[in-house]
Amino acid sequence: MTEIRPLAPGDRPEWERLYRGYADFYRVETSADKLATLFDWLMDPAHPCNGLVAVAGDGGLAGLAHYRAMPSPLRGAEVGFLDDLFVDPYRRGDGTGEALLRRVDEIAATRGWGVVRWITRDNNYRARGLYDRLSHRSDWITYEMTAATTGREVK
Repeated sequence: MTEIRPLAPGDRPEWERLYRGYADFYRVETSADKLATLFDWLMDPAHPCNGLVAVAGDGGLAGLAHYRAMPSPLRGAEVGFLDDLFVDPYRRGDGTGEALLRRVDEIAATRGWGVVRWITRDNNYRARGLYDRLSHRSDWITYEMTAATTGREVK
């Protein structure tokens, strides 16, 4: 069985390998500075971002999940938001992704979150198969407003 535990300082090299794989999958450029900032957030108990890792039988990291509380004004309550979920491509299909999601669900129960939300790309078929088993696809559409879309000057 895959062990799911909080991210720890000593996980940095393997976490970074996994997170670079995640960024590559979504074709998002990352840098050493961005990775350092994110890891610092995840290590700071006062920061809203939290990290989990899946530890394989050989002791290596098999996957990661980053989550946080998110206010839901319509509910008048906090809900959970899963920012990132990634499983090493060589370890997919062994239950690691499901174990990470189930641990996030356990955390949701302890924190009183009635729902955990996340987004994924439409073409992420393999992960969507897992998501379809443990959750339901909402009818909400996600928008992104940027300086490029609004013409706002970037400082």
